[in-house]
Amino acid sequence: MARSLFGTALVPIANEQDADETCRAILREIHDDRPTVHVVHVIEKAGGAPDKAGVEQRRERAARIFERVETQLADEAVSLETEILYGTDVAAAILEHGRRLDATSIVFTPRGANRWMKLLSGDVAQKLLSNTDRPLIVLPRAESHE
Repeated sequence: MARSLFGTALVPIANEQDADETCRAILREIHDDRPTVHVVHVIEKAGGAPDKAGVEQRRERAARIFERVETQLADEAVSLETEILYGTDVAAAILEHGRRLDATSIVFTPRGANRWMKLLSGDVAQKLLSNTDRPLIVLPRAESHE
């Protein structure tokens, strides 16, 4: 029997706005019976360089992100798991976690950024696309439907 792409979905969330947009997109698309949604936030380690913010501040930010997700998906028929990941490469951390979970897909909405920001930040979406070993589902942002 074929597995549903949303059966065990890994959903990386970068910030509070991303949480809101991604949850709205997921709610438009989930049609499976009680999918498991694993929401993760990656705390990027500086790899030897000083971090811009302390780990505790970043954990608090992750907690706020997870609260938003939990609030938006509270009344939905989904099994929700949240977890903080740590790594020097955000995309690699997401992909490794997807393998550990045996996720059926990695689901996200693209974040708006200009070319310079993507060049400087390493464009996580491009790295996911280039290195994935499982389906990626890129959901349109809400303004794409309006």
